[in-house]
Amino acid sequence: MARLGPRLVVSGIGSGAGKTTFATGLMAALRQRGLQVASAKVGPDFIDPGYHAVATGRPGRTLDAWLSGEELLAPLAASAGQDVDILVVEGVMGLFDGSGQPEVDGSTGDVARRLGAPVVLVVDVWAMAQSVAAVVHGFHTFSPDVHVAGVVLNRVAGEGHATLCKEALAPIGVPVLGAIPRDDALQWRERHLGLVPVAEHRDDVAKSVDRIAAIVAAHCDLDALVALARRTEARIVAPLPEARRVGKARVGLAAGPAFNFVYPENLALLEQAGAELLPFDPLVDRALPDGCSALYFGGGFPEVFGAELADNHAIKRQVAAAVSSGVTTWAECGGLLWLCETLDELPMIGAIPARASMTDRLTIGYRTAVTTVDSPLGPKGTQLRGHEFHRSTTDPSGEALELSDRFGAGTSGFATATMLASYLHQHLASTPQVVERFVGSAAQAIATAR
Repeated sequence: MARLGPRLVVSGIGSGAGKTTFATGLMAALRQRGLQVASAKVGPDFIDPGYHAVATGRPGRTLDAWLSGEELLAPLAASAGQDVDILVVEGVMGLFDGSGQPEVDGSTGDVARRLGAPVVLVVDVWAMAQSVAAVVHGFHTFSPDVHVAGVVLNRVAGEGHATLCKEALAPIGVPVLGAIPRDDALQWRERHLGLVPVAEHRDDVAKSVDRIAAIVAAHCDLDALVALARRTEARIVAPLPEARRVGKARVGLAAGPAFNFVYPENLALLEQAGAELLPFDPLVDRALPDGCSALYFGGGFPEVFGAELADNHAIKRQVAAAVSSGVTTWAECGGLLWLCETLDELPMIGAIPARASMTDRLTIGYRTAVTTVDSPLGPKGTQLRGHEFHRSTTDPSGEALELSDRFGAGTSGFATATMLASYLHQHLASTPQVVERFVGSAAQAIATAR
């Protein structure tokens, strides 16, 4: 069993309210006070958890009701918060914005309810004053099962503006736990899919997080926030499912600035199943790690580093030879683009008969998938669940997966008995058998070769 201890959820009235800035600054400020801080993020996000990890010094967890199942939300949160003083959970979009999937709420509010955690609501008040009372009153009373326990005012114009907002909120009875002034230093660098990943500018991020921590510490009541989390009743919850050890495999893991969209939960399951993870950076490493019996390429922004990836001929040749010779391979999104013949006309690996290109159109959403051929993740007909989040296409799109969501269906991806490459990002906490099949496929290939 696992223990879910002191915790709070940071949410906003909508996207862009400042919850990532406040949550990250709060984590760092509490850590600088000497507390052990853990983090989690609601929704299928890869980028925000990287900033959290800089602030806390440890990887966080992903809490997505549709990807992992609602029953695993509390175990995932507990696994993040083991042996720490406080768990800070950052929400997604607005407090009550859900997954959009039938019978799965998936909102930050629902996650807070399932964790029994108080909510700190971040409100951007730059364009309002007394009207903040109506906004907070609505969020406070909308759902009796979701406890909005405090408010942080963001982008406050000055002391007078803060006073007006606090006076308006006083009759509602929701305490104001912070008033953060508008500051251009808090404008985080962004790209077409959100914040720029930490891996691309780690030193700058560390400095930025320290600066944000100082601002949060100066303008928020850290003692009250910690007390709020500690008043939350501890819970004993079921442990996370684990992968069975099915054999040994040395797994080359694409990493570095171009490939950093991988859920830590998936990596933990791979190791449980018997994988030895061997990270390498395709931007600088000229060879795969020695003795790779499998390859795992997650997502990222390979398009930003297209020229560097194209120029690394040595590793491209190695990967192409490995895939063609039957080395067990699994690629998601950015990994798919790297395996294509070209990406925006730049030569990539060529292990997949397709050409990739960037577009202005964002493809986003949860997907249910069924494999149409045998692959390392299972036999034909294997059911998978994941999400897509990209602005690229491949020509052809592939037919390895039959994809469906509540709005339609189609095919996508490429597969052989030893390789699966698609846009589908999977969070495998609830389906460790997928990892077992991947590691088992690699281990079987080694045994057969002997």
